[in-house]
Amino acid sequence: MAEPKQRHTHKNAVQPPTKLVLKPPPPSAFHVESSAPIRSEVQFVLPGTRPEAALAAVLIVMSASSPSFTVPLFIGGKDCHPDKTFDVVSPCDGKVLHRCGSAAVTDASAAIAAAGEASKTWRRTTPPERRDIFLKAAEIMAGRREELAGYMATETGAPRAWCDFNLDVGTDMLKDIAGRIPTLEGSFPALMDSNTSAIVMREPYGVVLAMALGNTVVFKGSETAPRTMSAIVSVFREAGLPDGVLNFIVHEPSAAAEITAHAIAHPLVKKINFTGSTQVGRIIGRLAGENLKPLVLELGGKSPAIVWEDADLLLAANQCVLGSFLHSGQICMSTEKILVHNSVKTEFLDKVVAAIDRIFPGSGDAPTLVNSSAVAKNKALVADAVSKGATVVFGNPDAQETSGTRLRPIVVDNVTEAMDLYRTESFGPTVSVIGVGSEDEAIRIANDTEYGLTSAVFTEDLRRGLRFAREIETGAVHINNMTVHDETALPHGGAKASGYGRFNASKGLDEWVRTKNVTFKN
Repeated sequence: MAEPKQRHTHKNAVQPPTKLVLKPPPPSAFHVESSAPIRSEVQFVLPGTRPEAALAAVLIVMSASSPSFTVPLFIGGKDCHPDKTFDVVSPCDGKVLHRCGSAAVTDASAAIAAAGEASKTWRRTTPPERRDIFLKAAEIMAGRREELAGYMATETGAPRAWCDFNLDVGTDMLKDIAGRIPTLEGSFPALMDSNTSAIVMREPYGVVLAMALGNTVVFKGSETAPRTMSAIVSVFREAGLPDGVLNFIVHEPSAAAEITAHAIAHPLVKKINFTGSTQVGRIIGRLAGENLKPLVLELGGKSPAIVWEDADLLLAANQCVLGSFLHSGQICMSTEKILVHNSVKTEFLDKVVAAIDRIFPGSGDAPTLVNSSAVAKNKALVADAVSKGATVVFGNPDAQETSGTRLRPIVVDNVTEAMDLYRTESFGPTVSVIGVGSEDEAIRIANDTEYGLTSAVFTEDLRRGLRFAREIETGAVHINNMTVHDETALPHGGAKASGYGRFNASKGLDEWVRTKNVTFKN
């Protein structure tokens, strides 16, 4: 592949980038330096791209500092060590970080049974009791921020600032959930028969909100970051969460199909939450349908950002760069394609290149992706696009990095429908640029995808922005902000093949409760 043409920019005209939502670190902090280490309701939770006075648990997790350490499962309030284990490998250098116990079907059954038993008492706890545990968990998570962020950076290869940001958001969400626990309300509707009255009760089931509302959880963690997840579970343990309310299992990849199918079919499992790829989401959805289990899915995305001719181009460039390359594009909400008005496309791309140079400088090692397959996927998408007429305007996919899991930002211009990159989610540091000439064309291309998670529009005309927002088929449209935007006050979720259901805020609360009608004679 030919070396990309370098764009000439006036760097002294570039102003500081706009800040991230929820008070993140400055964008320059996201650069990775070369040595960065970086009731009987049971909710079954599958992993995505997040509990003894638990001193013993804390010490166990903190001792995980060598390949000789094995991350345990956590079932019924006890650490469990299966006979079978697997290596957890650093995405930065391929070295073994530690080992992890690999759950079998019997372990999954034990976790579900423990959750079912715990629900008998947990569902009867009062809202203030549950609220206090969540507030304590938020306090502990904040106090253990250094430890938890270190685990996350080491296992995922993410920049330390990104790990800190995620933990800060997690702490805020725990506080928000704690505040919502006492707000669950039923209703007392008037009936046609004046001699009959009714109460509509709301009974909970779900993930973190489910625990807050009196349900129990089996958390099936990711095999790529089990130490991080085990440590977060220990936060709830330390906060006083009773045994069996939160159970943690993880397994080697080859066991996924058997354990997942078994857990979904288990009669005690009443609802499933899955965050991950659309491909796996379809499998989960089929299994849930066969067993008549409701579920919430947060899946893949191909998030578009529309940059209009009246946009603040510096703002748009900064936000599109952040949205595309935070965490090396490994975020479900990452900006995957930028639709820019033809009249400002050249100027906008100049500002994009300058923003990348400033926010994600090229010194030191390239950022790390989760594995070498992710790098290969991005390189293949770029190669296909270039072979069909696209142009790489920033980055060099052929550059030799210090490991096969590293890749720097890539911007590909003149992407068309004939290219794989047009439709395929890269889930990496690759973004497409497409010129458009009308609102109708921009909307058509933005919606020309199976996905519909989030989107962005950059314009100084709010009415135009709202017109776009009404027509774009996504769960969120952010006007003059990047596509990566999630906070406690906003319900989060997608449309189309990006899944269904919502997290956060009152809508997220509603997702995890069901109604029950109780009638009685006056």
